[in-house]
Amino acid sequence: MGRVIAIVNQKGGVGKTTTAVNLSAGLALGGHSVLLIDADAQCSATSGYGIRLAEEEPSTYDVILGQVTPADAARTTMLPSLRVVGASRDLVGAEIELVSVQNRERRLREALAGVRDQYDFLLIDCPPSLGLVTLNALTGCDSLLIPLQCEYYALEGLTALLETVSLVRDSLNPDLAIEGLLLTMYDGRNTLCRQVADDIKGHFRDTVFRTVIPRNVRLSESPSHGLPALLYDPASRGALAYGELAREVAGESGDETA
Repeated sequence: MGRVIAIVNQKGGVGKTTTAVNLSAGLALGGHSVLLIDADAQCSATSGYGIRLAEEEPSTYDVILGQVTPADAARTTMLPSLRVVGASRDLVGAEIELVSVQNRERRLREALAGVRDQYDFLLIDCPPSLGLVTLNALTGCDSLLIPLQCEYYALEGLTALLETVSLVRDSLNPDLAIEGLLLTMYDGRNTLCRQVADDIKGHFRDTVFRTVIPRNVRLSESPSHGLPALLYDPASRGALAYGELAREVAGESGDETA
């Protein structure tokens, strides 16, 4: 049975989609079968793999509304063991359409139940909000991976997210766990950045991943080429860090990257 991990933070610009794309690539390159579900109407994880969905092609929107299965919507990628369920702009409307749907918080969970045994990992790239689509991801996943940018406002919104997690555990998904907090955009030359990272590690301790994602230009460039950084420039610091994160998520030993 594959592990379902939602990559979530309602604060935008923290490296959430970069993490979804590159962690999925790192897991696939490590020999694992992976399904990446793009649940963000901005479609960035979809385009990050060079995928452009035509209007009639099935997307995450259709999966959540029960019109197709994830198997129907999954697209192949340049990595043989990785498939992507792409997003479309229709996801914006899903927030409204789900309001009147029975079991609206469990639609994604029910959809993924039919394919969990086909993959080692199922990653969900969530939108930067705590709406119904994100609630579906929280209800449908086993654990949350929360990217936090190493800046002054890093913890802004984290309290609200953790409160939502507590509510979801109480009513919808009692086994929901925190996979870990991931420090992103780290620059060791910046005093404030180092201080924020130390504060987060000191407060959350074992909940923080050993791997730290550095600020790296290759991570910013690779989406414009429709490639994860691990394929665009495998030797870059960003790619190496995400490779290490993939090993950490998979439970394999490795050294801290910063």
